[in-house]
Amino acid sequence: MNATPEAIDHATTVAPARRHATLLHAPRYRGHSYGDNHPLGIPRVSLTIDLIEAYDAITPEEMAVTRKAQPAELEWFHTREYVSVMQRAEALGKVFQRYRDRHNIGNFENPFFAGFFATPATATFGSIQGAEVVLGGQMAFNPAGGMHHAAPDQARGFCYFNDPALAILRLRQAGQRVLYLDIDAHHGDGVEAAFIDDPDVLTVSLHMDTEYGYPFEGGRIEDTGPLGNAVNVPLPKETNDSEFRAAFTRVWGAVLDRWRPDVIVVQAGTDALLPDPLGKFGISTQCFLACIDDVIETSPRHADGTPKLLVLGGGGYHPLALARCWTGVWALLTGRELPAEIPAAGQALLREVDWDMDEEEAWYANLFVSRLDADRSGPVRPELEERLERLFHTHPLLRG
Repeated sequence: MNATPEAIDHATTVAPARRHATLLHAPRYRGHSYGDNHPLGIPRVSLTIDLIEAYDAITPEEMAVTRKAQPAELEWFHTREYVSVMQRAEALGKVFQRYRDRHNIGNFENPFFAGFFATPATATFGSIQGAEVVLGGQMAFNPAGGMHHAAPDQARGFCYFNDPALAILRLRQAGQRVLYLDIDAHHGDGVEAAFIDDPDVLTVSLHMDTEYGYPFEGGRIEDTGPLGNAVNVPLPKETNDSEFRAAFTRVWGAVLDRWRPDVIVVQAGTDALLPDPLGKFGISTQCFLACIDDVIETSPRHADGTPKLLVLGGGGYHPLALARCWTGVWALLTGRELPAEIPAAGQALLREVDWDMDEEEAWYANLFVSRLDADRSGPVRPELEERLERLFHTHPLLRG
């Protein structure tokens, strides 16, 4: 039997979700991190907040300043040795070779920089704090979070601490059954591995096929875990709007209906957008936002109608595309209708960013004037349809 988006259809027949949220931030995100010539050496959180403010789309009451996670909090998931090494390296101003070899830090992938421990520890507590905000009755957005590759004793894929795993652990401490959705272009391998033996956490990842995309292993349809609590949807190169929506809608409706979570955590990395230099997809901002909107409308809710939803950042290596998209995410979480045309102050802000990597592309000029893109619909290729059929015929949660 093919799964249909029944959960989405059913949810839209009830009252619309009550939309109010808290945005987690910290002053240190305005500092330069990761160093020069690194994909994350670009403005991300600060640029997003500045663009939101250019739209006059946030109030002081909707923002909360976060702090560094304490070692004891990080050790819910990470080893004591690894946390100690991260602190020691920041204090010494360097990474010893033995730490580089053992923990995969201090190299090009996961470089040393000022705030080497403090910056990722702050982003990590933002996600823990976001989980507490959700438990307290509101939605939360931590754009600095979403570092989904980190392992208990190693940095991986630009990720030092696995804040999604720690946020989920905070929700599990409160007895919550969690559905984790990852729409970053890269497989959410670190989070999947963290909960592969937890029968009350389901991880769902739509990502570049690891035959051609990082982490270059895992993330296959067959990788369901011993409990069947991992759903992986590897997508082909150049996935378009129609294909991404087809895959998302079919999978999301089915897992929501069959898993019946208490709370949702979404990793909303923007590297699936067409302009992203590290992604291999071709989806538009509005396709991405349509998926987030579906999640908001179909999430489990508090008694007052507020979705039990935590949204985290993640990948995203094109600052202009990222800031436009995450501004749209914030608008959806707070029920604001933003014009597509970027305000003059926002256009000036974006033009100040040192970014000319794709200035010869036909869509480049639009990045500065509109927060939305040209429609990128197209045919749904038989290759994708075959993958979805295989997923729904073989996965223990979805087949039947």
